[in-house]
Amino acid sequence: MLFKTKGIVLHTINYSENSKIIKTYTDNFGLQSYIVKVVRNKKSQTKAGFFQPLSILDMVVYQSKNQGLHHVKELTTSIQFENIPYDIKRSAVTFFIAELLYKSLHEDLPNKNLFDFIFNTIEIIDKSHESISDFHLIFMIELSKYLGFYPRNNFDKQHPIFNLMEGCFQEYLPEHPYFADKILSEHLNELLNISFENFYSFHFKPEIKKELVLKMIDYYRIHIQGFNTMNSNVVLEEVFHE
Repeated sequence: MLFKTKGIVLHTINYSENSKIIKTYTDNFGLQSYIVKVVRNKKSQTKAGFFQPLSILDMVVYQSKNQGLHHVKELTTSIQFENIPYDIKRSAVTFFIAELLYKSLHEDLPNKNLFDFIFNTIEIIDKSHESISDFHLIFMIELSKYLGFYPRNNFDKQHPIFNLMEGCFQEYLPEHPYFADKILSEHLNELLNISFENFYSFHFKPEIKKELVLKMIDYYRIHIQGFNTMNSNVVLEEVFHE
């Protein structure tokens, strides 16, 4: 059957000379894979820019419950980016968030709250006039709310060590290596107290930012089955080395 849906592009794979498979988070069906024909000529309405990370598409799709790979009948951009394609910092953050979502999301069921959160995130990256140098960190924290493992914000003098396995701060070092030391735990506490709307209100030093990103990647790896290493954080380190 034919359905209309919005989709956010997370990952693409070249399927043949004239087609791609796009991993897309949709508002109506959750995470889905679609095969899209790409005609490489000037008259084609399917542009290469449609498949950039976090592109937002209006799609008419053939959707069947018994298939893992669906087909696209029509495809247009829902929002034309103003800044992401022309700003290396915004592009780097976009690639990181797209990779994080691709490796984190597995549900093929609709989740309007999560879709709206991601949609709002993309608009912030593209249109905000504030610095986005720490935005990816705050996004990682916020996304964990929707995925079910948001850290417990119980940091104090008696609980200065963050335990990645338990997702909370505690008094003593755990017997496993998955924890943040006192200094990094204090910075994580600062991060937990920054609201998503005021993401620009605090800036971490590059070395602290690097450690926090790596620790949060470990946190995701622990709590999401099949989550493996990420690559785009290396690009972020180079772009935001201030």
